[in-house]
Amino acid sequence: MNFFQQQEQARNKTRWLVLVYIIAVIAIVIALDAVFLLVKGFGVSEYPLSGNVSEIVASNQNTLLMFSLGIILCIGLASLSRLLPLRGGGGKVASALGGVRVDSRHPDRRVKQLVNIVEEMAVASGLPVPQVYVLEQESGINAFAAGNQPEDAAVAVTRGALEIFSRDEMQGVIGHEFSHILNGDMRLNMRLLGPLFGITLIGMMGNMLLRSSRRVRVRSSRESSGGVLAVLLLGAGLAVIGYIGQLAGRLIKAAISRQREYLADASAVQFTRQRDGIGGALKKIAAWQHGSVLTEPGAEEVSHMLFANGLKNPLSSLLATHPPIPERLQ
Repeated sequence: MNFFQQQEQARNKTRWLVLVYIIAVIAIVIALDAVFLLVKGFGVSEYPLSGNVSEIVASNQNTLLMFSLGIILCIGLASLSRLLPLRGGGGKVASALGGVRVDSRHPDRRVKQLVNIVEEMAVASGLPVPQVYVLEQESGINAFAAGNQPEDAAVAVTRGALEIFSRDEMQGVIGHEFSHILNGDMRLNMRLLGPLFGITLIGMMGNMLLRSSRRVRVRSSRESSGGVLAVLLLGAGLAVIGYIGQLAGRLIKAAISRQREYLADASAVQFTRQRDGIGGALKKIAAWQHGSVLTEPGAEEVSHMLFANGLKNPLSSLLATHPPIPERLQ
């Protein structure tokens, strides 16, 4: 398989995974609707819990519609709150991780070479030249590209990468990062992260309801006990669905990220016209004593943006945001 076939295969798999992600969000809304109907049954004495499902849904059609819209609005607002802090562009993300902006006037020859390589890859990919940052305090070998649009993108590399990579290897890594900019991976990742944050909030709301219900004194009357049971049921439903939804969302997001890494690796070969550069970079990461781990606490937030796994504790293969290095080499 050549790199053009690899690129197309990665794009096709990404489209299917994005569709699955959307279906998962819809399934969460439907599951919450079911919990709502069940809770309503405990709160209204004449509600036919044992009745026909279609009749129950039909009789509560308008209420369910409003409830579903409310859930979607909640997820949407949570997504917006997640996206707004990053409107400043990729430079804001790099600075938050301790990055220092550099240019061709920097006294370090390695930094000057990095800036030249970024300019070369901008020409090769047909993109504007992004801002360049160096994570001076990071000994691990890693890099990332961040930004909402090519015009506000930034490319950052660690000091470890500057010291260890040859020029060809650095060129391969930067070509990989330019693929993330060109193919809109940063924007895609943020759009996936938003709904996941909203689903997490739903689970948190459920846990809050469960904790608050423990403080409610249960009275002997049927109405009071039914009300407490309804609150417990609603809280448990929100917590369970939120947790399952969050796990499903993370699984799908990680799978999408892995496919985009394959796409970026293949694009690096296209931009640099040789495969030894990125191949050598991956081999050095596997052999380097510090690996690709970042020490900055905020690394987990951008783990899906990194060139290689930046977390100390490796995730399971299903939750890993990067494919194993042997597979990437192949």
